[in-house]
Amino acid sequence: RIERMLGQLLAQCRRSRGLMRCPLIDALSVPRSSSRSRCRPVGAATVEIDTSRLSSTMSTESQETSAELQQRLPSKAPRLEDVARAAGVSPKTASRVINNERGVRTEVREKVWAAVKSLSYVPHPSARSLAANRSFEIGLLYDNLSPGYVMEVQAGVLETCQAWRYGAIVHPMHAHAPGYLREIIELVSHHRLDGLLMTPPITDDAAIITWLRASHVRFACISPRSRHDVVGARLDERNAAKDIVDDLLRLGHRRIGHILGHPAHGATRWRLDGYRAALEGAGLPYAEALVVAGEFSFESGVAAGKRLLSLPRAPTAIFAANDDMAAGVLWAAAQSGIEVPGRLSVCGFDDMPISRQVWPPLTTVRQPCRLMGQIAAQQLIEAIEKPGGGQMVVLPYELCTRGSTAPPGDSSRPAERRNPPVRAAATRQHPPEKNHVLE
Repeated sequence: RIERMLGQLLAQCRRSRGLMRCPLIDALSVPRSSSRSRCRPVGAATVEIDTSRLSSTMSTESQETSAELQQRLPSKAPRLEDVARAAGVSPKTASRVINNERGVRTEVREKVWAAVKSLSYVPHPSARSLAANRSFEIGLLYDNLSPGYVMEVQAGVLETCQAWRYGAIVHPMHAHAPGYLREIIELVSHHRLDGLLMTPPITDDAAIITWLRASHVRFACISPRSRHDVVGARLDERNAAKDIVDDLLRLGHRRIGHILGHPAHGATRWRLDGYRAALEGAGLPYAEALVVAGEFSFESGVAAGKRLLSLPRAPTAIFAANDDMAAGVLWAAAQSGIEVPGRLSVCGFDDMPISRQVWPPLTTVRQPCRLMGQIAAQQLIEAIEKPGGGQMVVLPYELCTRGSTAPPGDSSRPAERRNPPVRAAATRQHPPEKNHVLE
């Protein structure tokens, strides 16, 4: 039915406006059928749609001539000179305001932006780049097996770029693959990037950092191992991991397993340190048999979960270093017939959408990944715009207690375990060790 309606519209447009023939138009221009169509969705009642009124409307609208349409459109796009004339300033001053340059009075800026809005002026990216002798583009590099993390960070970066009128090149890569450094050099050179924003484990690659500094390319990092002389955004991941393990200890768990993240990520070490600190604070020994390798992926969580659950003395709780692996543990437990949280408590880290989509929903640490992307991009752009700009911003986290954790061996009230309301969506906020107030 949709194809027939499109065919009618395109055929009428061709007749009234003389559109050139096009294979797509020819393919969609199917013979006209009855004005009443019947549609029978699967499992639903028959729906009748009267398309005769729509066809009549299309015929009337298609009679508008090209000249009439042209009269309703602006004769030409507004130029910078038009904005300057409307604001009563020189084109140079208007350009400085639009490019967010310093040294312009507030009242002048307000006049220019009012003119931009009234004229619907859109600066041409090429002209802006040519005038400033730079691209106004940054690159985002990532090598991460967690799709939820990457998508959240990317969304935050793009939001900041849009606000600052910067472009962004999102580039996946495999750290330490043959020729990876040459790949980055070519990326920066080809797109004339003003800076790079990197996520773990790229943030800690000494060869990349050395080249960026030697080439005077501005860069920012998300969750880098090194916290000195670097701008970007990070979380106090050690204390966050300690808090979630402390929560398991408060529930009464004493045999707690841990699934590590990818060994190249700094977060893996910090979250392990937090796990060990919680055990030490409770007077419990660190058992290497309860700590198994993972890679921040769902598949590695399944494998690690099976390994922990097959131990002669299996843990009563498992803390996975991210939500994807924690979801994998839920899968492994279900395959083994182990009830969560009745016989096993499971918690993760990040609060990705998957933590709320699995059953039971995961207890986890909420890492504001989208906000980290926003702020890291902001710090990078500030470092680009002015020498010495930007800083490393420490963000707060939240502990989200949900239905995947309970006291060990709690087999009471099975109906509530199937639909756990007691610990659902409870959160505790934790301020960062150093709060930065950002405009």
